[in-house]
Amino acid sequence: MEIFPLNKVVRLIEPGPVVMVSTLQQGHANLMTMGFHMMMQHDPPLIGAIVGPWDHSYHALRANKECVIAIPGVDLIDKVVDIGNCSGNEVDKFARFGFTPRKAKHVAPPLVVECLANIECRVADMQLVDQYDFFILEAVQAWINPHRKEQRTFHHKGDGTFSVSGRTLNRQDRMVRWKQFQD
Repeated sequence: MEIFPLNKVVRLIEPGPVVMVSTLQQGHANLMTMGFHMMMQHDPPLIGAIVGPWDHSYHALRANKECVIAIPGVDLIDKVVDIGNCSGNEVDKFARFGFTPRKAKHVAPPLVVECLANIECRVADMQLVDQYDFFILEAVQAWINPHRKEQRTFHHKGDGTFSVSGRTLNRQDRMVRWKQFQD
């Protein structure tokens, strides 16, 4: 074993695919790229998300307490990375990057049509926002696009490199204690 730098631990335990967060403030929709998030609970589904004051979306999320988490396929990686390198203060990201907004069912921010999935969320808890920029979001509606050709997601490794989701290994028969989550 070798010592690994603590400031790079995120590269070892990155929690999930890179996503985009759609917000709406004063009639203007915005997208931000997010890699720091995690599932916290099954029912109701709770998602922890780091969105800080350095992000244009932070102010909309704090004020309006709702967003859409859009999960892009790997074919969108360049656009998603570029979205993370500009500010919604300066550019309409939906227009610049060619994403199509679609009206959500329960929240004001739009869905992103080109993504594999969209999760409409409301802020459930803001107790950790001031100290950690950590929002707890409750999923209130989810959408998938099973007909989309590219279904693979991608994961940020913390240094500008990414891994791509690959083959699925099915071990449902061994998950005897968790059958309720298999349908």
